Amino acid sequence: MLGSGCQAHNVRSNMRVLDRAQGRIPQPWRTIVDWLVTVAVAILVVLAFQAEVAKPYRIPSGSMEPTLHCAKPGEFCEGRFDDRVIANRLAYRFRDPERGQVVVFTAPGAAERCGEGNGGTTFVKRIVGLPGEQVSVRRGVVYIDGQRLIEPYVDPSRRGGTSGNWPPLAAGHYFLLGDNRAHSCDSRTWGAVPRSSLIGPAMLAYWPPSRLSFS
Repeated sequence: MLGSGCQAHNVRSNMRVLDRAQGRIPQPWRTIVDWLVTVAVAILVVLAFQAEVAKPYRIPSGSMEPTLHCAKPGEFCEGRFDDRVIANRLAYRFRDPERGQVVVFTAPGAAERCGEGNGGTTFVKRIVGLPGEQVSVRRGVVYIDGQRLIEPYVDPSRRGGTSGNWPPLAAGHYFLLGDNRAHSCDSRTWGAVPRSSLIGPAMLAYWPPSRLSFS
């Protein structure tokens, strides 16, 4: 209790010192200082929030069209501007990733073969397969443990004609695909993604304003 009392006394003393220092500033400048301090604190709070909770990301390729746009004249891009999304960096500390979520993640080293980046590049795709499940694709249609996956977010014309079967996903690994399947380099090429590489689900598309949407 004594330590707490000393700390409280120190805080009050520091506040009095700041008040006296501010009291020596002429009134017009005092108002300006108040505003500058308020703005500085607000900026620090926003930066801390962005670093720890929510961070913006730009959509760099056409692999998620038309769910998320990239800007023309980029290959397969349909937007005037790149969409920007905010990822919830804390979400997967408290709950498991879910099928159907659009996620921001760090690409594995094998992504270099895509020509869209390399290991460590930030990608945005959709979770399709969960740990323990077997994913297969037949003429562009996804099956989970032999059952067709209903995907209203994928336009049939964008499925492509690829086929393949993958072994059951290891514990803590996820199978990620782009919505523009015909033009997406994803887990079909570079394999499953460990949970440790998932940054978080995209919870908000905020730019351009006409594309504002919540997940």
